[in-house]
Amino acid sequence: MAISSALSWRSTLAGQCLLHENPEFVWRKVRLVRSSIKRIALSTGGGDAPGLNAVIHAATLAARNRDWEVVGVRDGLNGLLLPGAYPDGGLMELTRDRVRGIIHQGGTIIGTTNRGNPTAYPVQQSDGTWIEMDRTKELLGRFEEHGIDALILVGGDGSMAIGQHLHNAGLRLVGVPKTIDNDLDKTTSTFGFDSAVDFASECIDRLFTTATSHGRIIVVEVMGRYAGWIALNAGMASGVHAILIPEIPFSLDPVAAVIRDRERHGAKFSIVCVAEGARPVGGEVSIVGKSVGQAERLGGIGAKVAAELERMTGREARTVVLGHLLRGGSPTSFDRLLGLRFGAAAVRALDEGHSGVMVALNPPTVDYVPLAEATHRQKTVPLDCDSILTARDMGINFGDEMPTHSAIGG
Repeated sequence: MAISSALSWRSTLAGQCLLHENPEFVWRKVRLVRSSIKRIALSTGGGDAPGLNAVIHAATLAARNRDWEVVGVRDGLNGLLLPGAYPDGGLMELTRDRVRGIIHQGGTIIGTTNRGNPTAYPVQQSDGTWIEMDRTKELLGRFEEHGIDALILVGGDGSMAIGQHLHNAGLRLVGVPKTIDNDLDKTTSTFGFDSAVDFASECIDRLFTTATSHGRIIVVEVMGRYAGWIALNAGMASGVHAILIPEIPFSLDPVAAVIRDRERHGAKFSIVCVAEGARPVGGEVSIVGKSVGQAERLGGIGAKVAAELERMTGREARTVVLGHLLRGGSPTSFDRLLGLRFGAAAVRALDEGHSGVMVALNPPTVDYVPLAEATHRQKTVPLDCDSILTARDMGINFGDEMPTHSAIGG
């Protein structure tokens, strides 16, 4: 497991103690490791997700119970990189009172941003143009200036890659996986995903009634970037008739055939759930745009699919884009619990001398995995997974040829 040179002796010592020494001696040595931390920071980066405040709540209490000070960095890492932009200097003191009653709240009390990558930080020039600068050294200096011994970095794949970079640069750091897209590797699930699927399926349930009343095709576009987890799970949970995901480049001919077949059997409506990163066979992902310091923004595929299906079937088609609705609102109980478990586990990881690791759900427990492994690849939907097999058995089409044993869905 990769750890910074500043921590290697501590981790090695603790590991040797646990393996070879008597309990009393072990405790004294572990306490030496633990006493090296006096103040930690929490940062939430990237898109918001239900469950972030649960992480902040548990991590703050776990740290305070170890007599550590805790501060929250405003808006990702901007609180340290742009301290003059904040009345409190960019750092929020996280006390027991400050985190009381926030578990059920959506969003993040310390703010977030997807434009705060310190390795490619957007800086506006005097002529109004923007360039990207590496501000890593400056950021590390700010941590030292504020007496921050370690960072808990909560975020998605981009944030975890930043965490790996900062760890390699010498910062003691533990990552916490966060994304509604569920596309982070080495963890069974990320908090925010369950809430997104739950709300998406509720919205699709509502669309069934209006689609039935008017005899329409309704195409529902959901988030997920380059992974189809939300579309697959929300679509299945609501019993849609076609699901289009990035992992399976689609043709609309099979989808139109399903719609026409349903009509012949008396069903005048159909629901299609499409992931924002889905693309046609031989085609490209639909891009809305890209700003300096940001990842490209996906979107628009739902409208294209609806227009083409209307042309192919002669039946009226409408588009509904759920978008940021999936990020907002209160987290489900599953995401609250997972956020709490991740937050406390991150503090334990630091207390045990770890750095350069990410906490990860490995039922029934939470493990530590190297950030280098977690950021090595994106977790996409396996084509042979049980969920896809189940959906096909239900007659749900994926924009490809239906298995011979499948019939039309409900």
